[in-house]
Parts: sequence; structure tokens; C-alpha cells
Amino acid sequence: MRSFKTEGIVIKRKNYYEADRIITIFSKRNGKIKVKASGVRRITSRRSPHIELLNYSVFSLHQGRNMPVLTEVESLENFSTLKKDLKRIAVAYHICELIDGLCAENQENLEIFNLLGKTLRKLSTQENLPLLSYDFEIELLRLLGFYKPTSSPLKINTQEIIEEILERKLKAKQILPLLS
Repeated sequence: MRSFKTEGIVIKRKNYYEADRIITIFSKRNGKIKVKASGVRRITSRRSPHIELLNYSVFSLHQGRNMPVLTEVESLENFSTLKKDLKRIAVAYHICELIDGLCAENQENLEIFNLLGKTLRKLSTQENLPLLSYDFEIELLRLLGFYKPTSSPLKINTQEIIEEILERKLKAKQILPLLS
């Protein structure tokens, strides 16, 4: 068994059994990985605040049979200003849904990791949230090879393209118009 450290942003979490959680991390070196966080739902857990959605942390992992197991974690950035605004958090969830749905597991992609971090930082301050979301979608599609930019100034329907790739409707995108 091997142990390793990686920096990453928590993009998804799911309760597992009584006290555990499965978290999905988009990491700098390993891309999207699922990690078992044992005991983090207990009140006495010291790791629990560090694995909240959107937290940028350093994860110490031990390779288990099926998936890595979280041994230690330390937060680097928690985007607290972003988490205080309902509209901004809705856009952030949409971004996380796109990363989770479109990116393959265990495929390193430093450009997408940097794009995610940069977009979350901009999301904390920028006022034009629909434009930020659209720019992220276009850049993500371009980096994944689903979109080739043209010189045409026409705005494309990214939602339609993404839903066709995923073969399902986007969940977070349906909430965004309700918050306007």
C-alpha cells in the first residue's frame, strides 16, 4: 500500500454509511479522484471542516483496496466570501457539476485545475455571474476538446452542448434563473 499527498478542491461529497463520506476532489496531480473519508461525520472529527464543498486543501491519502482513504487534511483556502452569497454558491455548484460530469477520473489536467481555482477566486468578487459562468463553460469545453473556438462573435448555447455530452439535464443550471 502506498501513501501520497495531493492538493485539490472538493467538488462533491456524499454520505456513506453512518459516519463516513465519499468526497470527489479535483486535484492538481491526479485529476478527479474519489476518496473515502472515514469518520468525518462524527461530531469529534477534526477533518470534517477541511473537506467541505469548494475547499482548496492538501490531502494526505493512503491507497485502499477500492479507493484512496483520507488520513490527514489541511485547508489552504475555503472561499468563505463566496459561500455567504446564494447566487454565487449556485454558480459554484454549477461549475462543480460540470467538472464532475465532464472530467474523467484519474486524468491529470493542470489547466482545468488552474481554471477551476481562478474561476472560484473571480466568483468571490465579480458582479457579472452569468458571463463568468459562460466563460468557464466555453474554456472547459475547449480544454476538454469538445469546442474549437472560431473567429465568429456569435454566442453558442453551451448548456445544450454540455447536456448532449452528459446525456442528461444539468441540475444546478435549472436553479440559476430562480435566483435572478
